[in-house]
Amino acid sequence: MTSTESAHGEGDRRQHDLGGLELGPIDRHEHPRTLFEMRVDAMLMLLTHPSCSAFKVDALRRAVENYSRLDYEQLPYYHRWLKAIRQLLVEQAVLTDEQIETRLQRLRERMPMGGQ
Repeated sequence: MTSTESAHGEGDRRQHDLGGLELGPIDRHEHPRTLFEMRVDAMLMLLTHPSCSAFKVDALRRAVENYSRLDYEQLPYYHRWLKAIRQLLVEQAVLTDEQIETRLQRLRERMPMGGQ
């Protein structure tokens, strides 16, 4: 048995467990963050700050690591965070799905072309 296999076979490797896989070179260059990325980061900092403490950063990690392989591989990094933040706000009873959807619908209506 190799280090990447468990007693149940290689199928037990989680989607976030990339250690030891040959995936090609890593781009280590800094890139300017987009406004979207900065906003998601700010939301996370505010929601995890001790004065709010809606959830812990560890909970965000758990939520992201529990995504399906498809979601984990196809969602960009900050989109994974945003999806996890929404999930945790509902999970921790800070907001309901209905409250989030209502607010999103109002925002879409205010945007040109219905949010497209």
